[in-house]
Amino acid sequence: MGLTMAGQAIMHIRNVTKSFTRGGEKITVLKNLSLEVGEGEFLGLMGPSGSGKTTLLNLIAGLDRPDTGELRIGGALVSQMTEAQLATWRTRNIGFIFQFYHLLPVLNAYENVELPLLLLPLGAAQRRTQVLTALDLVGLTDRMHHRPGQLSGGQQQRVGIARAIVTDPTLIVADEPTGDLDSRSAEDILNLLVELQKGLRKTIMLVTHDPRAADRAERIVHLEKGQLVDAATLDQLRRQELDHALRTAVAPAGDTNIQRAN
Repeated sequence: MGLTMAGQAIMHIRNVTKSFTRGGEKITVLKNLSLEVGEGEFLGLMGPSGSGKTTLLNLIAGLDRPDTGELRIGGALVSQMTEAQLATWRTRNIGFIFQFYHLLPVLNAYENVELPLLLLPLGAAQRRTQVLTALDLVGLTDRMHHRPGQLSGGQQQRVGIARAIVTDPTLIVADEPTGDLDSRSAEDILNLLVELQKGLRKTIMLVTHDPRAADRAERIVHLEKGQLVDAATLDQLRRQELDHALRTAVAPAGDTNIQRAN
């Protein structure tokens, strides 16, 4: 099933299928999936554990390849790149924001943000300009010399966001960015993501289980058992699951009563 958006798309996923083999059994994680994401769009991706969200993110980031189908981001045919091409492409085009920050504890905020730039052919002066710009955007210039252990969870996530945007990427992928934060810090991070999307016209894909976080997105898509479904289809699936659960819960009690009556 495919879901599309109006306007100019920066990401095109066409009929993508991805399977893995576990214990000799072939498991299809993504099934003929199609999706378009608009340039400058804030997209929310929701789905239960095991629905294929991580697999889809790995394909989008060029960490894995689909079995069949095509994936283009910013005009680049990601699904056909070599490993060397993918490594360079990822550094320039994908910004990751993780749930647990993944900051190096021995480096300060400035050094953590600078890390992706060390993989690019930039001079020290240009790297410094880009790092300071990124830290200023997330409001952490005054904490640049602090190590992660000296920062709050919300501040660490802001460092993670600065690291994600420092290369001026084509796409920002935020994987449960508020999952490890208190409600106030989570609200601040979501506000910052909206600012990046509105102010810098960054394209953002927010992966979350939290409907309150997803509500910040302009559009929400749902991944269910390896396929994207619209809201109406999702409601139908939920009703079917509820009906099945009710039938399963009621049937044993009825059988027991019959046996007792006999």
